[in-house]
Amino acid sequence: MGSLLEDLAVPVERLRRYADPNEFSFETTEEVQPLEGTIGQPRAVNSLEFGLQIDTQGYNMFVCGISGSGRSSTVRTYVQEAAAAKPTPSDWCYVENFRDPDRPNAIELPAGKGAQFAREMSDLVEAAKREIPRAFESENYEQRRQQIARDIQAKREKVGERLNQEARIRGFAVEATPAGIVTVPLAYGQPLTREQYEHLTEEQKEELRRKSEELEEIIAQVLREGRILEKEQRDRLRELDREVALFVVGPMFREIEDQFKDFPEVIEYLRQVREDLPEHLEDFRQQESAQPVAGTLAALEDLRRQEHVDRYKVNVIVDNRDLKGAPVIIENNPTYYNLLGRVDYRARFGAMVTDFNQIKAGALHRANGGYLIVQARDVLTNPFAWEGLKRALRSREVRIENMGEQLSIVPTASLRPEPIPIDVRVIMIGPSEIYYLLYYLDEDFRKLFKVKVDFRPDMPRNKEHAQEYAAFIARLCRDGRILHFDRTAVAKVVEYGSRLLEDQDKLSTRFMDISNIVAESSFWASKAGSKVVKAEHVDEAIRQREYRSSLPEEYVQELISEGTVLIDTEGAAVGQLNGLSISQYGDYYFGRPSRITARTFLGSSGLINIERETRLGGRIYNKGFMVLSGFLAGRFAQDKPLALSASITFEQVYDEIEGDSASSAELYTLLSSLSGLPLRQGIAVTGSVNQHGQVQAIGGVTRKIEGFFAVCQAKGLTGEQGVIIPQANVKNLMLKEEVVEAVRQGKFHIWAVSHVDQGIEILTGVPAGERQPDGSYPEGTVNYLVDRTLNDYARRLREFGTPPSRLTPPMPSHEAPEGSGGGIKTAGSRMHHRDC
Repeated sequence: MGSLLEDLAVPVERLRRYADPNEFSFETTEEVQPLEGTIGQPRAVNSLEFGLQIDTQGYNMFVCGISGSGRSSTVRTYVQEAAAAKPTPSDWCYVENFRDPDRPNAIELPAGKGAQFAREMSDLVEAAKREIPRAFESENYEQRRQQIARDIQAKREKVGERLNQEARIRGFAVEATPAGIVTVPLAYGQPLTREQYEHLTEEQKEELRRKSEELEEIIAQVLREGRILEKEQRDRLRELDREVALFVVGPMFREIEDQFKDFPEVIEYLRQVREDLPEHLEDFRQQESAQPVAGTLAALEDLRRQEHVDRYKVNVIVDNRDLKGAPVIIENNPTYYNLLGRVDYRARFGAMVTDFNQIKAGALHRANGGYLIVQARDVLTNPFAWEGLKRALRSREVRIENMGEQLSIVPTASLRPEPIPIDVRVIMIGPSEIYYLLYYLDEDFRKLFKVKVDFRPDMPRNKEHAQEYAAFIARLCRDGRILHFDRTAVAKVVEYGSRLLEDQDKLSTRFMDISNIVAESSFWASKAGSKVVKAEHVDEAIRQREYRSSLPEEYVQELISEGTVLIDTEGAAVGQLNGLSISQYGDYYFGRPSRITARTFLGSSGLINIERETRLGGRIYNKGFMVLSGFLAGRFAQDKPLALSASITFEQVYDEIEGDSASSAELYTLLSSLSGLPLRQGIAVTGSVNQHGQVQAIGGVTRKIEGFFAVCQAKGLTGEQGVIIPQANVKNLMLKEEVVEAVRQGKFHIWAVSHVDQGIEILTGVPAGERQPDGSYPEGTVNYLVDRTLNDYARRLREFGTPPSRLTPPMPSHEAPEGSGGGIKTAGSRMHHRDC
């Protein structure tokens, strides 16, 4: 027994991998070149570079990895470097479509030209507002206007004279009245009175009527000529106004045309403005009225005039004049409108109105010709954002449509801006779970995001990466203006990187956690009055960080110490053992010992899992438990049926249990109960077991050991206490130094086993016993005693005449509940209990 305990004991030097400060060639990180780029992510960097270099549609990127692994900062660094080498993309403007105002036109111009075009058009409008009124107030304009009036008046007089002459020839006079032109018959040059008309003969009256009708036709013709003259006057005045206006703004138009002669869309737009502006000169001319309009009517008139004038402005929605290279847009709030743009509305006297000047660009517009970085979770949780993004990437154009138009049952009048073609590379950042969900559930995703950039949570622990940790710390010290670290402090941070993963051969790439401990170490160094951060300051930061979050662990330890939760750390008991599990409260998790008990008796029910029966066992836990049936049947049921009933449970555990790391401990309690051999209560066990009895690796081994050590320390270390772990988990040990020191002094022990036969011998002090050629086991061994008990059960059950049933009854369907995969949170404690 003594030899086995020594052989299976884990050497002290393997309980924690220390970092040697002498491996670093510097005294403090002030001498270290700050880290540039990222470390430990060759696969992610290779994928990222590939995605940035390939120029094919659909090769957008999805960046996977855990939060805090440097995904976002790495992506920004590489994308900005790639963008700097690309040409600066074009500006985009929206202008009035004079043929169809509801469909504003989009114009593409070289970077900087958009703002110049807008400025030139704004100057033209302002100059027109200033110069056109002056031109119309000039003496020359008034003279020409009066000349037109005189010309038309002369023509009117000639027409009137001709009318009077025709009337006199027929013996009539014509008079202009408010009701129109009337004819009056004459007698001896005087208007004919009613008495005189009554004395006329019928022939004379008929003659007057005939002449009057002839004169009416002439009057109608004169009136037509008058209207023609009025139209001629209006046309001549309009042409005069047009001539004057174009004379004023013509040089400005020619100047703009000269600057943009290489852009046909601009030239066409200017031609349309040249045609439209003279038709709305009243918007530029000063309004004069004998009785000035005030109040609401005046405000309405001013708004109407301003809106008409604003039609000649240019709405630059993408302005790249200050950009060097391609744009890199990081959209932190990727709503539908923030991605694809929108058309705003403004209130005007109770009505909502809009025009092309209210068109606002989205992130896709601004990123056109470059890169757009978004968080996957944010895109997917914003209504319509994901569908809108996919639609833009599929069609390679951005079409601005307000969401209300898509949701409204009744079509409403709104702007339909001309879509803008895009060439943009989208980089989505999110956890791997979202990537796989989208890949399997959205067929468009695999067509549009063909590059997966996968950030791993760890990297090999070697001298090169340890040096890069130092460079990372140096960068934090410079950027965050915190104290520099000496080599001993850097070594402690390297050890902390391994402890985060519980792996001696790995370093964590969750640099958010590393940067947190660096900042906190600097704080404690400053508080201690040190000019540099030393190893003890890093230790203090780690201790304080754990202390701030360890209240749940402290509470559990108190319950154990005061005897509320029953955990024995001395003596021996049959069918009873301390198993180890992990409890998690938010960001803090710790090892928690739990008593496991087994009771065996004659029967045919097989193994009864109380946790499964009460629905407190998760799927993985239930699987681990059912493996025990296979082990027992394979080892002890080759020559007899198993006439066994047994119940196994975690005592005083009321949350869901998940994971199979308790299966070896459950097997030990079962073997103890069947053999009658007591188990050492000062030893806790963790490890998964397979049907052949091999002990398999589990998770959280470091925290589990520390949790049981804390219990033993509180109750008093005897030198007989310890933990049995799987041999495969030795490399995962990154124990606290107080645990390592206790093992060094022989006050605590850690054994690593690869088979349950080794574990049961440590726990009972009795050899497990190997099967002999005749199928029996050596007398006095554990397996011999178990086999003898099972033989006795089979004999006695046979004597009762009840045929034994299968070892384990089938699990009812309701006993396999849908689990969360990692435990449940109870309403009271919100505790996550994992039997990892």
